[in-house]
Amino acid sequence: MISGGVATVFVSDMDRAVKFYTDILGLKLEYRFGNHWASIKAPSGMTIGLHPASEQSPAGRKGSITIGFSLDEPLDQAIERLKKLGVNFLGSVFQDDTSRIAYFADADGNEFYFIELSADWSKYSPKSSAA
Repeated sequence: MISGGVATVFVSDMDRAVKFYTDILGLKLEYRFGNHWASIKAPSGMTIGLHPASEQSPAGRKGSITIGFSLDEPLDQAIERLKKLGVNFLGSVFQDDTSRIAYFADADGNEFYFIELSADWSKYSPKSSAA
């Protein structure tokens, strides 16, 4: 039924936000309507909508939304590269049996994460447990 969607992130400075998502994270600006809206696309089809913050929807409100990004490079390599570009990582890398996760924030303090699945992740899929 649902064929797609968009995660909206409220930002305090549209220019700065577009630069962060495109120049630093390497995502693609699909379109922008001045300072009213910008659509950012990830190669896999994920869309992030950037919208100006307001009193009702402030930028950087912790816990109101979580967006995770898959990587096409090792997690540690991505962290090292992005730290050099000024990305603020939050705490150390979290690791469990299925994944490694690194939390980071944009300039407004909106929190995101990168996830790297472990090699044995597939043993947790429904297909492998059905016998």
